Amino acid sequence: MAGDIVAERGHLFLGSRLKRLAERMQGDVARVVAASGLPIQPGQYPLLATLDLHGPLTVGELVQALGVSQPGVTRNLAKLVALGLVETSRAHRDQRQKTISLTEAGKAAMVRSKQEVWPKVEAAVIDVCSGLSGSLLDQITAIERAIERVPLDRRGGAGLAIRDYSDDLAGAFYDINAEWIDAMYRMEQADLDVLCNPRERIVDPGGAILFVEAPDLGLIGTCALRKTGEGAFELIKMGVRENARGRKAGEFLLAATIARAQAMGAEKLYLLSNAKSVAAIHLYEKLGFVHDEDVMREYGGRYQRCDVAMLYRPA
Repeated sequence: MAGDIVAERGHLFLGSRLKRLAERMQGDVARVVAASGLPIQPGQYPLLATLDLHGPLTVGELVQALGVSQPGVTRNLAKLVALGLVETSRAHRDQRQKTISLTEAGKAAMVRSKQEVWPKVEAAVIDVCSGLSGSLLDQITAIERAIERVPLDRRGGAGLAIRDYSDDLAGAFYDINAEWIDAMYRMEQADLDVLCNPRERIVDPGGAILFVEAPDLGLIGTCALRKTGEGAFELIKMGVRENARGRKAGEFLLAATIARAQAMGAEKLYLLSNAKSVAAIHLYEKLGFVHDEDVMREYGGRYQRCDVAMLYRPA
């Protein structure tokens, strides 16, 4: 049986090996997207995400933002125009250049993607990459073996879904959080102020509340983003019900909340916690939060139990 020359000559064929790994990962992601009923290919997401965050843009601006060739951008645009997800116009100040923007269908597809696809993919990749060590080639080998054992589409909270807040879910927001607060701490007035008035204290001032839902248990967790300034958000009130532990719902929910914060233009994302929440702090660290003394000084006095302050710093 022939050996794997690409892996055996790791440095010589590094580009080919990375391409092979990328194709395998994109194949797994394509199944996640297909399960959501969206017509998008994984390789089209960077372009769509750039338009979603920064658009409308010209082709030249897209090329610069994505760091890829113009023919590659043009090919992807043609496919996305055919799908009705993007449109072109001459709205740019230079009438010789076409301006590219998302259509209403494209905007709707991005909303669904950020709720149904991105959290699962991000949680799956974080899971695969956790605990990596050694040289680059050793890490690539570990990722390849991990995906071979369990593909990405079977990781990342399979069966879980993200739901946005609505007023009929205010009771669930209170109950899920009260469960973990009462179990580990003492309910403070600052807690009650938020839990009893989620729309007034979180949603209406520009924040967001997300829930994670399991097909057999219903709503099993929640997390919120409170806007505290221009481009600044505090991640608050994250909890998962006791009977849903072990499903990686917290990781799935946290990844979705971070993605939502980024989509909302967060330049600063921080959280306040307590050292007793060992599992939660480990999860925060795993997904990119670091301990930060400046956050503690600026915001730590808000809760009596606060002795941990963290700032999100993506790798």
